[in-house]
Amino acid sequence: MAYSRRNFVEEQQEACQKAQQLTERSEQCDITLDPIDWQHFGMWAPVKVNNIEIAFLRDLWQRDSNDLLHQVQIKLLENAALEAMQSRRGHKAVMWSPVEVIQPQEFLSLWIITLETDERIPVIEFLSNGRRLYTHFEFDEANTQQLATLFGPASEGDYHLGDTVTIREHERQYTGEIIYIVPSDKAFPIRRHTARGSRAIAGSVPTSGIASRYIVDCSDGFPHIAHQSQIIP
Repeated sequence: MAYSRRNFVEEQQEACQKAQQLTERSEQCDITLDPIDWQHFGMWAPVKVNNIEIAFLRDLWQRDSNDLLHQVQIKLLENAALEAMQSRRGHKAVMWSPVEVIQPQEFLSLWIITLETDERIPVIEFLSNGRRLYTHFEFDEANTQQLATLFGPASEGDYHLGDTVTIREHERQYTGEIIYIVPSDKAFPIRRHTARGSRAIAGSVPTSGIASRYIVDCSDGFPHIAHQSQIIP
């Protein structure tokens, strides 16, 4: 069937309405969209933030606020990570991991963006003039004050600062040096008695009675945050 002028006008009208609705919904999430060129592309108009394409209007307009924010975050976090690695542009992100930090912070959230190269790039999300912005987080592993600001006061555990440990994370193993220790954020059941001859499971029961999280530098970017149960003896 031929694509008539009437069809085109109707699509333009629909695209105009949806673009306006999407722009208003985005502003509620502190996201400022670039002007949407619905006049030329209709529902196939690309939706961009700071000239970074998020999706087509036809795919994005019906997203609720949470889903819309998630879609924008994925694209802008990846872009910020890739900009930090200017010499290796063209790579893609394969994992987006929010980092649990103490509050308040000067930023909204901290993320680890893992690239195809396995490099872990820290990116922060923050508000500036009512807009969400994303930029590389300058992390200094030797700065204990920065570590304390992110994760809280240092603690102790069965393993110690400077120990080399191997951890299991996302079905993979990583080896690195413990650079900071903080209390676990979850209650840890302590088994009081162990039967003779039984073999302790890695980290399942901290022998000191202290449940800890270990900040482990594995020389792949932002350090790994491992619970006792992730450490392989």
